Amino acid sequence: MSGVKVKIINKAKHSFGNPTYADPGSSGMDVRASLDDNIWIEPNDVAVIPTGLFMAIPVGYEIQVRPRSGLAAKLGVTVLNTPGTLDASYRGEVRVILKAGSSGFLVENGDRIAQLVLCEVPICEWEETETLDETERGIGGFGHTGVK
Repeated sequence: MSGVKVKIINKAKHSFGNPTYADPGSSGMDVRASLDDNIWIEPNDVAVIPTGLFMAIPVGYEIQVRPRSGLAAKLGVTVLNTPGTLDASYRGEVRVILKAGSSGFLVENGDRIAQLVLCEVPICEWEETETLDETERGIGGFGHTGVK
């Protein structure tokens, strides 16, 4: 299967290679921290972690930054703005907003801290109207379909 070409500049502190899929069925690619010094994130606190990666994502796509399930399940570590979005127009360094669990979290150079998922993004074209079609839910908002 042929993939979408994404240009990448890798300026990581040590060569860990580019983000990779763990196996052929993976949706996300592990991304690693690129640090001069370890970063301790206090319990329930937040830190922005550099990766040393810069990308040119094709128009019509985004890369989503998502938590690693093992870190989330075992240590309560998550990506705060899940999913984070890397837009096609962004050319800065990929940085990950990590939130530590209740025990805090030590980030070391090379740690796998998140995963990146390439997603197609259809472009929205607004069509102004005076009415909308009716649905069973209608105007019911938060919690309208039930809490559980």
